[in-house]
Amino acid sequence: MEQADQGAVRPDSITEVGEDAVMSVAVSPSVPTLTEEEQEELREELLRVEDEVVTLSQVLAAKEKQVADIKRKLGITPLNELKQNISKSWQEVTTSTAYKKTSEGFSVAGQKATAAFTSMGSAISRKFEDVRLQSISNSFGIRSLQHSASMPVMRNTPTFKSFEEKVETLKVKDEKRSQDEPDGISG
Repeated sequence: MEQADQGAVRPDSITEVGEDAVMSVAVSPSVPTLTEEEQEELREELLRVEDEVVTLSQVLAAKEKQVADIKRKLGITPLNELKQNISKSWQEVTTSTAYKKTSEGFSVAGQKATAAFTSMGSAISRKFEDVRLQSISNSFGIRSLQHSASMPVMRNTPTFKSFEEKVETLKVKDEKRSQDEPDGISG
């Protein structure tokens, strides 16, 4: 930090590369003073290393081009490579212990949720049926069909027979709808 405060140039912060940059680097007061000969040797080594970096970059670019040509000749496209990488990664994920444990947890949770929704759906269906039957019985002024003292007499009346047919029709329609719906919830 003290160097930055004094305005010294740090070699790792220099963005220029090349001979001009080497000649323009100011020697920091905190760096041990080198003789002219040592400085010249270091400059030469720096130039040599920079040349090696450029050469290696060129070799790498040539090798990457060669790889691309070979892949093209083999019919391997970037899209195919991407698909393979995704497939391989997905396979690694699905075979991991964490994925298996999470998957099992979600499966159990799903089963419990399904059971709860099925139970709730059945309860709602029963309640709707109870409300519908109560509504029908109230519309005919009958308080409770099960507790009526004159039930055998009423069964032979045209009104009761008509009512009985309507309830049976509703029951058949509801059963058919329940069979058509996979979860058994009437909607």
